[in-house]
Amino acid sequence: MKLARSRTMVTGGAGFIGSHLVDRLVEVGNYTIVYDNFDEYYTGKEKNIKRHLSTPNFTLIKADILDYYTLCKAMTKVDVVFHLAAQAGVRYSQNNPLKTNTVNTTGTLNILKAARERKVKKLVFASSSSVYGTPQYLPVDEKHPLNPISIYGASKLAAEKYCQIFNDLQNLPVTILRYYTVYGPRQRPDMVIHKWLQRLLEHKPPIIYGDGKQTRDFTYIDDIVDGTLKAAETEEAEGEIFNLGTESRISLNDLVTLLLNLTHKEDIIPVYEARKSSDIQDTYANISKARKILGYDPKVTLDLGTRQFLKWLVSCSGG
Repeated sequence: MKLARSRTMVTGGAGFIGSHLVDRLVEVGNYTIVYDNFDEYYTGKEKNIKRHLSTPNFTLIKADILDYYTLCKAMTKVDVVFHLAAQAGVRYSQNNPLKTNTVNTTGTLNILKAARERKVKKLVFASSSSVYGTPQYLPVDEKHPLNPISIYGASKLAAEKYCQIFNDLQNLPVTILRYYTVYGPRQRPDMVIHKWLQRLLEHKPPIIYGDGKQTRDFTYIDDIVDGTLKAAETEEAEGEIFNLGTESRISLNDLVTLLLNLTHKEDIIPVYEARKSSDIQDTYANISKARKILGYDPKVTLDLGTRQFLKWLVSCSGG
């Protein structure tokens, strides 16, 4: 289905990824509803959507996805729901398992029930590469065994199962997207690129947990939004699961070197601390399925993406 002029709803639409998605939806003329509870996990989300508040085809609903009545009301005449609301944070989830499970699993079930009741035409669910756990082979494709090693990953996997059941048995078309580490302007402050660049701007050393040989598939926000929109528009995507990454990876040691060079702080030496038990050694996406079915084609290199991110970060700090 074509999204232009559709009625869309983005849960978690004031967050990092959600707000960028909202920007694109509003720009192409969709009536867009942001549904967000502005959880205190991190602050500053209000400014992510501030520019849309006076737009005629935009509505902000400050509410929780656990509030089923408000969800149903919000989804009235909605064509497509992008479900991005979640309790994020792999490490956070280890210390807050009940909240993580309730928001990510029960919250998703609420979304699915409300979407079915309101006869939503399609739902796109933002899952995570964390559902795979420790890779048995690289790059990881969608057929890889699912064995999450964090509460966060387990909660996302449970939510995926609910999505599949509603797609297969409840007449609600659902597409599942497994995002790989997303970065760019508005990124959460606890994420590694944001955290390390902020420390470097403050003349502080980046902190690496482990030996730094871990590798990550970092995906720029614009590419993630492209893939998410394509998932909503592609009929062949209904009932399918897709990795959205870049099909490339970099070690944390090499990432630090890149950021040191970018900020001209080559004299700063990173600090190494004990590795966290919930950290996965490698993330590396096989995106051939998304390329074939969605036409997903990530274009932003890590070098370009980190430059754009640093420019945004400096502007936010008034530098």
